[in-house]
Amino acid sequence: MKTHRLIATAILSFFALFLYNNDANACSRIVYEGNNSLIVVGRSLDWKTPIPTNIYVYPRGMEKQGNRQENSVKWRSRYGAVYAVSYDGGITEGMNEMGLVINGLFCKGTVYSNTDTENRPPMSLAVFVAWLLDMNATTDEVVSVLKQHNFNISGATFDGGTVSALHWGITDASGKSAILEFDNGNVNIYEGTDLQALTNDPAFPKMQAILNYWHNIGGTNMLPGTVKSPDRYVRADFFTRHVRKTADADTAASIARSIVMNVSVPYLYNIETEPNVSSTQWRSLANTRDKRYYFDIVTNSGMFYIDLNRCNIKEGAPVLKLDTSKSSKYVGDVTSKLVKSKPFNPMY
Repeated sequence: MKTHRLIATAILSFFALFLYNNDANACSRIVYEGNNSLIVVGRSLDWKTPIPTNIYVYPRGMEKQGNRQENSVKWRSRYGAVYAVSYDGGITEGMNEMGLVINGLFCKGTVYSNTDTENRPPMSLAVFVAWLLDMNATTDEVVSVLKQHNFNISGATFDGGTVSALHWGITDASGKSAILEFDNGNVNIYEGTDLQALTNDPAFPKMQAILNYWHNIGGTNMLPGTVKSPDRYVRADFFTRHVRKTADADTAASIARSIVMNVSVPYLYNIETEPNVSSTQWRSLANTRDKRYYFDIVTNSGMFYIDLNRCNIKEGAPVLKLDTSKSSKYVGDVTSKLVKSKPFNPMY
């Protein structure tokens, strides 16, 4: 019986790899669990062209809405947060003051809406992550909101008409994670404390079947090595489970960064037969215990971070911004380089 299960899993894995071997929008996410409540969430953002991304810090108590339409979702933020905002128009990811982290990654099969969701309050992808971070402290709280599904997601195209087909990894300061995917307008959520990795396609259940196949093989002597999504997923999961645990923030950042680099796509790498393979543009790390948000642009000299504990996020405080184009030599703690700014203009 065990042999039959292994064979079935291998067959499923083969077909999943075959169907999804043209991974175009590569991104990877890992969750490193250290000692003394230290959690570091790392990710890479991979794209065919550079994606200008600036760092914003928003205070508590701001009035916001999910779209320009009058009946859109509206909220007043409970928590301050740091956001990575691409094109100064849409939030890719972020971490709030409670240590909740949400990262958006491409997932080609995503369909957000159906006839049942059409008349629900509009929510733009440009601010979807902000809504969840602004109003929730834990993964369980986010999951509760998502299961209610009292919203209808939509988003502007970008970069010449590209549709933002995404799924999300969610992790809080306790280490509990959830994966959010939309399947023809239906919300699919996978929860646990051992969701160590996320890449792109296929959808999470099929990806888990591939991972189970590799768990049976092992990994110490052989791991899949291409830049395709299933291979990156297997490597990310294996290394996060087998690296040394530490309680030191700097060491943990180095460990998580090295794992994310292992599953990154080399800069300007291309395959002639797969013109849409994307190379890594930037990487990030979010230390949920110490509230440090690291950013690592691959063409820059080093990695820098924002210490959210040192930011004024009280109600009434100004929005702060770090324009990453101002210098290619940011390294270490750059909290003091944040400047007062207008809120970014969402690409609804």
